[in-house]
Amino acid sequence: MRNALISALVLSSGVAFISLETHADEGQWQPYQMPSIADKLSERGISIPATQLADLTQYPMNAVVGLGYCTASFVSPQGLVVTNHHCAYRAIQYNSKKEHNYIADGFLATSKIDEPSAGPNERLYITEAVTNVSEQVTQDLSQDPLVRYEEIQSNRKSLIKSCESDDNYRCSVKSFHSGLEYYLIKQLIIRDVRLVYAPPKSVGAFGGDIDNYEYPRHAGDFTFLRAYVGKDGQPAAYAKDNVPFKPKSYLKINADGVKAGDGVFVAGYPGSTSRYRLTSELKFASDWLYPTLASRYQLRIDTIEAMGDSSSEIEIKYAGTLASMANRMKKYNGLLDGFKATDIAGIKQSREDDFKQWLATDKTYQSYQAQLDRLERLLSKKRIESQTRYYFENAQSSTLLAAANKLYRLSKEKTKPDAEREEGYQERDMKMFKARLKRIDASFDTSVDKALWLQDLQAYKAQDNRVAALDAMLIDNQESASLSEKLDGLYSLTSLTNQDKRLAWMDAEADAFETSADPFIRLAVALFDTNMAQEKDKKTLAGELSQARPDYMKAIIAYYQANDWPVYPDANGTLRISYGMVDGYQAKDALYKQPFTHLEGIAAKHTGVAPFNAPQKVLDAIKEQRYGSHKVASVINDPSTWLCRLFSCLDKPEAFNSVPVNFLSSVDTTGGNSGSPVFNGKGELVGLNFDSTYEAITKDWFFNPSITRAIHVDFRYILWMMDEVDHADNLIAELDLVRN
Repeated sequence: MRNALISALVLSSGVAFISLETHADEGQWQPYQMPSIADKLSERGISIPATQLADLTQYPMNAVVGLGYCTASFVSPQGLVVTNHHCAYRAIQYNSKKEHNYIADGFLATSKIDEPSAGPNERLYITEAVTNVSEQVTQDLSQDPLVRYEEIQSNRKSLIKSCESDDNYRCSVKSFHSGLEYYLIKQLIIRDVRLVYAPPKSVGAFGGDIDNYEYPRHAGDFTFLRAYVGKDGQPAAYAKDNVPFKPKSYLKINADGVKAGDGVFVAGYPGSTSRYRLTSELKFASDWLYPTLASRYQLRIDTIEAMGDSSSEIEIKYAGTLASMANRMKKYNGLLDGFKATDIAGIKQSREDDFKQWLATDKTYQSYQAQLDRLERLLSKKRIESQTRYYFENAQSSTLLAAANKLYRLSKEKTKPDAEREEGYQERDMKMFKARLKRIDASFDTSVDKALWLQDLQAYKAQDNRVAALDAMLIDNQESASLSEKLDGLYSLTSLTNQDKRLAWMDAEADAFETSADPFIRLAVALFDTNMAQEKDKKTLAGELSQARPDYMKAIIAYYQANDWPVYPDANGTLRISYGMVDGYQAKDALYKQPFTHLEGIAAKHTGVAPFNAPQKVLDAIKEQRYGSHKVASVINDPSTWLCRLFSCLDKPEAFNSVPVNFLSSVDTTGGNSGSPVFNGKGELVGLNFDSTYEAITKDWFFNPSITRAIHVDFRYILWMMDEVDHADNLIAELDLVRN
């Protein structure tokens, strides 16, 4: 069966070089699992003990932090943190103004007093403990779907409340293997995060959307932040007299980096994958969901870009939003292209068919076939409901309407005991709730918000799944004014554009909303019952899936173990480790992509026009070959262990003689791994993960080891930028640099 799957992959992919190690380097492993794959790590030349990687209190895992949407790591005893430029984009945008555009020009604080706040929403999350609480969450659950869902949530909230006895901690209970297991995650929160050093966009995002998911790459996708705490050493909100946080450990940086064939590993917070999902789910994503989402993102991108071209203020405010949308749209298109280039649906169906045959013959799991059939029926129902709700949910996309919806919901939730409130509306959530309302001003423009909302309303109006309450307010009333004119009226009459008035609604009772004349508040009140009814339907279906999914996963895990395949949970935003090696790949016939790029590639790509507009100071340093101690003669250890796979062993590889910019490896990553530290075999920092190759985008559904490659910023390039270009001597002095 395994050989049949390999054959299917070879025949359908169009890729000439396919590794026979079908599962080589696959896996986004929970840290506690590392001892179980110690032999795999050793095979890749990773010498740091697996037991050390499993211990979140030890180096290097206690230096890896989350941003809530990306990953970062401590690199100095003074709380200095390094992550991707695109992960820190909101912080850079928050501090950019007409008079100093840090997005375009970059930023360097030469002393700590010059380090500005990264914004009220920015946080660092340090994972200190991960505890299996499966029994506490799932014991004695009701068979009624809605009651079952509520019981699971109640059990989760109870565990979270107990964990958060200290306000400095944020806890969560995450589902693993689709509800088969639950883990309690305890994280220390750093609330004062500051911007320290960011290269200009023309370095951090060199190549822009054109190069996104492409290779070769030459992006300096890095930024430094700093964690601050109160004078007592405890986490605190931003205050001028706060002091740098002292982490329990910080990463050593290997200034000599890695070479082709070296083993590496990555630690971070990957967002989500779908590798255990059924073929029917993949087909729905391929046939409807991804094309629909990509089309909407493209329309929104075109609108924001056009409006930003005529207003520098809009361009700055929506820079982060635009970059995020562009990244998502290209990923969806990449997934669609990948599904066409490689018949992943066919590969998954082949495996699924084999699973069903195994199920029929395995005495322990024969009865699970009925649960699999039930799961398919529930998934079909879920798809129909998703399509039905899609346009109505988008029709509420206005930033101000979204705020009004949340504020009115808060007024309803506050009438309940705190333990019974919906997540996001409990007392523990109020600081972030308030911060998000404040944050609106930094990335909001009335004209842009209206234009984007109008597009979604027109799409809603053009389809059949209508909601009477929305139609009565905006679509089908008897006024002769156009929809655009009606929206103009809403924006002109609302007070939600005023931050103080917006925040004041947090303390309002429900009847204040219900008697308000503010048009966005009125609309939120009118849509509330429909939104709650749809939420109830979602919860009921989730309750049904909470029975069917875990049973399916029990059987699928047994099936994987029977085939000696790696078993790890799908990514869910929690701390994971993946391993691999520095390696290129055969992109297509006669096109092999080398694992390293160098500085000369920046000059070769430079056109002077964005996104290939490298700063003059970078070009000058390259032209003058001011490479300093960062120059590398060769990026190959031993040709006999690496190049012989592709070229004659008698060929002498060309000298590198430059500074490496980006490099490839076979580590298993996805969204959320952006900013993840890339370690050599000793656990020393050698790079930052920031992207994947276009061919690898489909790894969210299926891991193909031959073409799945992650793209990293080489830390030698970061050091070169700090040393030879921007002269960030104060920061270099903080780093713990080691040599081989």
